[in-house]
Amino acid sequence: MKINNETKVGLLALVAIVLLVLGFSFLKGSTLFNKQPAVFAVFKDLGSLEKSNVVKINGLAVGTVYNFTPLNKEVDGIIVEIHLTRDVNIPANSVAFIDGSLIGSAYIKIEKGDARNYLQPGDTINTNISGGIIANLQQQLTPTVARVNDVADSLKLVLGSLHQVLDPTTNGNLQTMIASLAVSANNLQRLTNAESGIIAQTMGSLNSVTGNLSRNNEQISSTIRNLELTTANLANAPIQQTVSALQGTIDQLKTTITRLDANVNNPNGSLGKLLNDKQLYEQLNKVALSLEILLDDVRVHPKRYVNISVFGGKNKAEPLTSPATKDTVLVSVGQ
Repeated sequence: MKINNETKVGLLALVAIVLLVLGFSFLKGSTLFNKQPAVFAVFKDLGSLEKSNVVKINGLAVGTVYNFTPLNKEVDGIIVEIHLTRDVNIPANSVAFIDGSLIGSAYIKIEKGDARNYLQPGDTINTNISGGIIANLQQQLTPTVARVNDVADSLKLVLGSLHQVLDPTTNGNLQTMIASLAVSANNLQRLTNAESGIIAQTMGSLNSVTGNLSRNNEQISSTIRNLELTTANLANAPIQQTVSALQGTIDQLKTTITRLDANVNNPNGSLGKLLNDKQLYEQLNKVALSLEILLDDVRVHPKRYVNISVFGGKNKAEPLTSPATKDTVLVSVGQ
């Protein structure tokens, strides 16, 4: 059997209506198929009590306010139907009254009695008129307000007496001090101004810094990871062995320098004689001079040492007895 679209739409609308009714009943704190036991209470004034408000015993929610019914046409009282959501025994001489909080909603508070018999479904619980927290607070604050008024009157008298006692100079000083306080307050207000104050500017700079840190968070994290890796490598490196090897090298260098210094300072050693023997120094200078003269003579008179002549001429130049001038090269040519 094929279901047409109109039937589907009708079924969907019916389901939506049922869900709406059930949801509304749930929000009201009641159910369509309610089988919870009910007791009743009669109050002269409900105040801010509404349906679905809770009913408490010793702070524990044991039921909800289900319905209100006028006691008669003159509304001399209002019958409140209470549905108990917990299986509790309420003594028959218990008393119910409306209470509330400063920021919360009103509720029914049941003060338990000491009777041995308990309320049965359909019974009416005793009620009492209570002002609740607001009235109690007002009652407690009334003496305080009176004392505050007395203090205010006394302060007025004191200020009047001070005004009569203080001379004009003192009054001027007080006015100057008050003006200074006003200036300080204005400066403080400018300092803490939400848009142009120094604190606002500082917070703006701080926000900019934190923004930069947030934008560079990945780079900072990478730098920290690299730093951690470097420190880990340094921790694992054989630094102690390297330092020990370096210390050994330094010790060997010190020993070598000490030995070299001893050889230099020893007049009997070869290095000591080379550095300290004047005669040996002069002889070495003479050998160097003779070698220089010989090399210059070979350069100036090469035919004296290598006799190659096409015409058989002889070199008649005299041998050098001192080094030749370095900026002039003289070459002897055979005649």
